[in-house]
Amino acid sequence: MVYYMTGEVAAPQAERDLTPKVIVAELDRYIVGQGKAKRAVAIALRNRMRRMKLEPEMAEEVAPKNIIMMGRTGVGKTEIARRLARLTGSPFIKVEASKYTEVGYVGRDVESMIRDLTDIAIEMVRKEQRAAVHERATAAVEERLLDLLLPRPPRRVPTGDAIRDREADERLRHYEESRAKLNAELKGGRMEKRTVELEVPDTTSPSFQILGSAGEEMSINMGEMMPGLFKGRRKQRKMRLGEAREILAREEEDRLIDGDDLAREAISRVQESGIIFLDEIDKIAGRESSGPDVSREGVQRDILPIVEGTSVKTKYGMVRTEHILFIAAGAFHVSKPSDLIPELQGRFPIRVELDPLTKADFVRILTEPENALTRQYQALMATEGVELTFTEDGVDAIAEISALVNERTEDIGARRLHTVLERVLDEISFEGQELKDRRPVVDGDYVRRMVQDIADDEDLSKYIL
Repeated sequence: MVYYMTGEVAAPQAERDLTPKVIVAELDRYIVGQGKAKRAVAIALRNRMRRMKLEPEMAEEVAPKNIIMMGRTGVGKTEIARRLARLTGSPFIKVEASKYTEVGYVGRDVESMIRDLTDIAIEMVRKEQRAAVHERATAAVEERLLDLLLPRPPRRVPTGDAIRDREADERLRHYEESRAKLNAELKGGRMEKRTVELEVPDTTSPSFQILGSAGEEMSINMGEMMPGLFKGRRKQRKMRLGEAREILAREEEDRLIDGDDLAREAISRVQESGIIFLDEIDKIAGRESSGPDVSREGVQRDILPIVEGTSVKTKYGMVRTEHILFIAAGAFHVSKPSDLIPELQGRFPIRVELDPLTKADFVRILTEPENALTRQYQALMATEGVELTFTEDGVDAIAEISALVNERTEDIGARRLHTVLERVLDEISFEGQELKDRRPVVDGDYVRRMVQDIADDEDLSKYIL
């Protein structure tokens, strides 16, 4: 499974400002504890910046300081990597090592992670370049919208007949006056709900189902297999003018963007600042496999050239992987990093172990970060006029119960807070704006009343919390 970074990407800070201390301070705004891991990724990122200032000959020789983070689920491994990418504006992708298969087997090949990362970089650069040409595109869109609302008359050709030419001039003057009035209405936003008919690209293409390995159905899209055959098809579609404006804006912006320049910039970003978070690497650690399972060592050997540095063919061109930063992570309950093949171990020189989360950590997670869960729930309920309040003893009770359930059942780290909070706020979330008390208070007594019985019943808490 591949996870793409979602949401708005923060504007990257200037390189001179991103010292290791600043990077750690920025990560502290969103992630509690795990100082050793933050320090390791901050050093690795700063070393990448230092490399870019070297002479080309020396820079080519400096390998990235790849990292293995060891820790159980929910302690912050993924969030550290994701926030790091947002901080720098780097192309970022999270992939699961266990989903890849050895060459020769049915499944995803390891090179697909580079192709996916390149697709992400393309969209990042396209978004930036669209913003750069937005003003020019907007002017062209206004003209095209006016043409939709009031089509241009045929080009005037002098006939030599004075009367007919005068009538044509009068019709043209009347058209220009009508167009000017319509333009004023358009700019005033009074035409947005009007229906227009627009020619748009036809994105549909034939597809069919085939039976894959283990009886799994696979969908084959003909448009992806033969893009040249279906590219360029268009169809007429009726829509509101506001929607037409968005479609035309994308078309005009894409027309003003140089596709070759876009691809070059995206590939450069992947090669120089791309970050791949390789999760569940512990699942492929081991040198032997038995039965029908795909060789774990074989997958490691396929990943090795990508981490070492190779050229991967994408639809935008060749991408070199020598300087992509790899951050691997795993729980390593059964296996250990030394179970990886020696060549792969050597490509991850930095290893850091993340600490298990305690009750005190849970209290900090609920109160300190800018995106704390308590603040998220308060913001959600505020949309319906409900002023939700968490008292200090209420937060302490949530943290205590979360730590207790983690201790008695499977330890899923901070993710336990989500399940406990959902249970605690079940009634408030369900009633919403129909609550009689528009200022509910979540204190210790309320928390215990909602979840204590379930938390005390070890068997029941396995299923509910």
